Amino acid sequence: MPDIYTAIKKDHDAHRRLLETIADTSGASDTRKEAWDEFYHDVKSHAAAEEETFYSKLISKTWGQDAARHSVHEHQQLDDLMEELREMDMSEGAWLTKFKELKHEYEHHMDEEENEVFSRAREVISDDEIKGFGERFLARKSEEAELIEEKREDSLED
Repeated sequence: MPDIYTAIKKDHDAHRRLLETIADTSGASDTRKEAWDEFYHDVKSHAAAEEETFYSKLISKTWGQDAARHSVHEHQQLDDLMEELREMDMSEGAWLTKFKELKHEYEHHMDEEENEVFSRAREVISDDEIKGFGERFLARKSEEAELIEEKREDSLED
């Protein structure tokens, strides 16, 4: 099983490919719709699992609190953008403009996580402390995938 850093990075790589596929398509094509649907659902389950496993561990460390809060805040901002996009007409120019904003922000988030947060986390969390978190992350991500629509309905009611 992969460690937590490898598991998260593997998802990020898949997300980068999906972002490129979406950017390289136009209108409401089937390819764009399928890539968007996969991206939307995978990022939602990824972010929730990441917060519940990796960031919950990181926040328990003095240095990790700020980094975890910052990343979780970015998750919320990205989630808001994804929800806006989900409600927009994909064939409209405004959708592409909003998507480009999401793409830029999410690529920044992934880069920051991989280059800054991971390296610092490796300094403050021992391998023994985080052993098995890759498996926990993947299991939680699978559980979260089943809850996306339920959580979305709950948030719309708020």
